[in-house]
Amino acid sequence: MSRYTLAELAERFDVQVQGDAETLIEGVGTLASSGPGQLTFLANSRYTAQMRETGASAVVLDADSADECPTPALIARDPYLAFAKIAALFEKRAAAEPGIHPTAVVSPSAEVAETACIGPYCVIEDNARVEDGAVLGPYCMVGPDCVIGAQSRLVARVTLVIRVRLGRRVLVHPGVVIGADGFGIAVDAGHWTKVPQLGGVRIGDDCEIGANTTIDRGALEDTVLAEDVRLDNQIQIAHNVQIGAHTAMAGCSAVAGSAKIGSWCLVGGDAGILGHLEVTDRVTITSKSLVTHSIREPGEYSSGVPLQENRLWRRNAARFKKLDEYARRLTALERKDHD
Repeated sequence: MSRYTLAELAERFDVQVQGDAETLIEGVGTLASSGPGQLTFLANSRYTAQMRETGASAVVLDADSADECPTPALIARDPYLAFAKIAALFEKRAAAEPGIHPTAVVSPSAEVAETACIGPYCVIEDNARVEDGAVLGPYCMVGPDCVIGAQSRLVARVTLVIRVRLGRRVLVHPGVVIGADGFGIAVDAGHWTKVPQLGGVRIGDDCEIGANTTIDRGALEDTVLAEDVRLDNQIQIAHNVQIGAHTAMAGCSAVAGSAKIGSWCLVGGDAGILGHLEVTDRVTITSKSLVTHSIREPGEYSSGVPLQENRLWRRNAARFKKLDEYARRLTALERKDHD
């Protein structure tokens, strides 16, 4: 069992101790549910009342909240970030044993590092490469010409279809499919004809891909995620999309083909970005927004109609149809006033 004093945690994570520095921490929890031996955090002043009644042995918080804390504390500039780093010490994960499970199927032309771990029922196809310390959980499939970088981890049932390059320390959660064909079709004499998808996918170091997310390979060039991109669950990234470093996207968001998203962007849940658009660096797109034009300036952007009582929404929906008429009438009145 992992056990640390507040003094040890403070030295390790560059935070300050308030109160008894020898307080022992054996786990973490929420303000409401923590008990003796656990560490919790306060990152939002709305939960100050819960902090006053917490059963935790210590709280991570900022200097402005320290006077109200009834327990020993760790004072940090960013309590949420500090807590996240400390909580990682208590994450329980079985160590992966190097080697290839007897049920795995590995092509003779594939390269698997001796320090890699290949789990039950994995398939590694021709010319694929698995580098040092990489871990493949059960039922993962690594297609032809794919590369899994050092210390990357595919949790379970991950599919890399073809020509996928994962960087170092990439974490891919269950059900993810990377490198499937993009949605390319053309009309030929009244029928759809499939456009070949000949590119691949390149994913940079330290990325995380959430469960059941899909990232399509490019039509001619690669789909690209730069370093430290973080994708939540059930996200769709279409072919030839480019996403800049450190961008994070929440669940069920989607990016259509050939869109380019800059670095340090935040995309809210269920938001959509249309194809062939460009979003500059440091843009925040709020939940359920639809981006229909390129964004050239950093900032926060929203779209959509806020939730309303149904009868009011119906009346307003009927008026939406007349917006053009209202605008024309208003313009005519303004012109009349100027004459």
